[in-house]
Amino acid sequence: MLNSLNAYFKGYKNKRGLIGATASVAWESKSDKTFELISYREEKRWGSRRFVDDDSTKKMDKKFVSTFDNYDYENKHNRLVPSSPCPVLYGIRGNNRGDLIKARGVINSEKVDCWLLFETNQGTDDHLQKKNIKDIEPYNSIIAEGIVESVPHTIKGGHVIFSIKDTTGSIDCAAYEPTKQFRNTIRSLVVGDVIEVYGGVRKKPPTINLEKIKIKELEKVNEKVENPICPKCGKHMKSKGKNQGYKCIVCGTKSNKPLIKELKRDLKIGFYEVPVCARRHLSKPLKRMQEP
Repeated sequence: MLNSLNAYFKGYKNKRGLIGATASVAWESKSDKTFELISYREEKRWGSRRFVDDDSTKKMDKKFVSTFDNYDYENKHNRLVPSSPCPVLYGIRGNNRGDLIKARGVINSEKVDCWLLFETNQGTDDHLQKKNIKDIEPYNSIIAEGIVESVPHTIKGGHVIFSIKDTTGSIDCAAYEPTKQFRNTIRSLVVGDVIEVYGGVRKKPPTINLEKIKIKELEKVNEKVENPICPKCGKHMKSKGKNQGYKCIVCGTKSNKPLIKELKRDLKIGFYEVPVCARRHLSKPLKRMQEP
């Protein structure tokens, strides 16, 4: 296709990067868009360690509220700076073009060779499609609603896995180790919670790589407080054994119902997202989302 358009291009390794690059050039805004100001390094510095001051990034982040995904305070990660040895020095993302130009002036860094302002779909969830579980295929990026059907558990590597189901099927979901504290949210889910999941789908085994979730309904969780009290004697009954109920040792009255109380859940209805350091560029941060 690129050859047919007489495009100038160069691919590396498996050349799959050309797919994303071509898609980005062809993309047109539908209902949402953002901007990114990219500053480039002097050519003589390409491949060497970058200098972009963390404190100035934090200052810019707090001053220009229309920008987003600048700095991860909990994980101490400067998100402006790429990890690859490319010519980019830093990129500031935001909703307002004018603010991005002003924000650039706050960043303390090595010398900038030049900068460009791009219209993008970063932070828009433009990649996601709403699907029933049975219609989910490998490499899809989806939104799916389901009921938690298995207790979240941690596997080797620190990844947290659980499954959800709807009327059409079930599928595993994963909060991988790089999502850091987001995994604690996932560990707090219980069977019966109704959630909406957002993320990309790996092929084997089919698993949704979570970018964020929306909790829609929370299952009640009860805890045994004590053995039941005999209505005749007023004394606590004794357990007859696991799953065998209770019996009063004085009068022989039986019961299958201990005294219970409802536990307070740490989670609340609403959205939970991965930290800035783990956020995919296209994922819409909660900062940009409005609750219905």
